[in-house]
Amino acid sequence: MNRSSETFLKTERLCSTKIIRELFESGYSFYTPLFRVVWEKSPVTLPFPAQVAFSVSKKAFRLAVTRNLLKRRMRESYRKLKNDLYHYLLAENTQLVLIIIFRGSKIADYNVVEKSMKDVITLLVSSIKDKDQKC
Repeated sequence: MNRSSETFLKTERLCSTKIIRELFESGYSFYTPLFRVVWEKSPVTLPFPAQVAFSVSKKAFRLAVTRNLLKRRMRESYRKLKNDLYHYLLAENTQLVLIIIFRGSKIADYNVVEKSMKDVITLLVSSIKDKDQKC
């Protein structure tokens, strides 16, 4: 992946309900102040190193407009920062599926979301390394 390729294609989105169900049943998770991340190595071959889904709680944010705003901010920050994750996954020859869940109680500014997404990616890479060393 080159730096100029900062896109987020449809095939990079996690849409399979079967994989999502398995992910919540047997996946690993960690928390940051703004997000909960549930991840697992992919059970199937994917066209990209990672597939990701984004979620915002309806209980915390009743208006769909607000939930969509937060998901757009999450997707945009992930799109800009995913290259570091992709470089690691390609070097290790692994594929991931993950869900990033917003757990804040108020609307976060884009800069806050981007900083937290950077933390998520670094924690995700270190979590993968830890799981690989245990196996």
